[in-house]
Amino acid sequence: MSAVERSADEAGNPGGGPGADTEEPWGEVAPEAARRLLVAAVEAFAERGYHATTTRDIASRAGMSPAALYIHYRTKEELLHRISRVGHDKALSVLSEAADSPGDVSARLSAAVRSFVRWHAEHHTTARVVQYELDALGEEHRTEIVGLRRRTEAVVRDVIEDGVRSGDFDVPDVPGTTLAVLSLCIDVARWFNASGRRTPDEVGALYAGLVLRMVGAAAEGA
Repeated sequence: MSAVERSADEAGNPGGGPGADTEEPWGEVAPEAARRLLVAAVEAFAERGYHATTTRDIASRAGMSPAALYIHYRTKEELLHRISRVGHDKALSVLSEAADSPGDVSARLSAAVRSFVRWHAEHHTTARVVQYELDALGEEHRTEIVGLRRRTEAVVRDVIEDGVRSGDFDVPDVPGTTLAVLSLCIDVARWFNASGRRTPDEVGALYAGLVLRMVGAAAEGA
């Protein structure tokens, strides 16, 4: 089995090994050849960067001819947009669900940070492409993705504002703190190593505690 085939198998298998890019949303991509090309593109963009990657590189990783790529994707940029759209949708869904979880505002913010960090750690390869290749998108696609990022920002900002209104958080600058929280969470994708000493869950718990202190709330269990 090739590296791309292994990655594609993990993408559709929620039982993949710890630290791998498991439970990826690529199962919705059909046919199977289009899915293989998408997985190959994620690997190539993460390793070499969008601009240094050619369509031949992607097709080769997928075990296909360069001409086969154009059957499923008109351009390399279309591939990046598909990756970015699905990735942002998934990350936003994970964040929103956690932010709406039961409990007081501190528990909601903690859950949101834990889930968002865990997603970026578990799917660090995909997340690096999703979060750091925005400028490679065309204007129309970039505008679309920026809209999703603003929705993501709004989720975190709303929870912080709820905490300020209730008196649970002491945050003089809500927009600036929101940006700091998001930056902290997203940067996990840049450095996370599946072979490192912390699991995605452990990193999520660490960052949740940091964020609660950042907003002036008592850490869980304190």
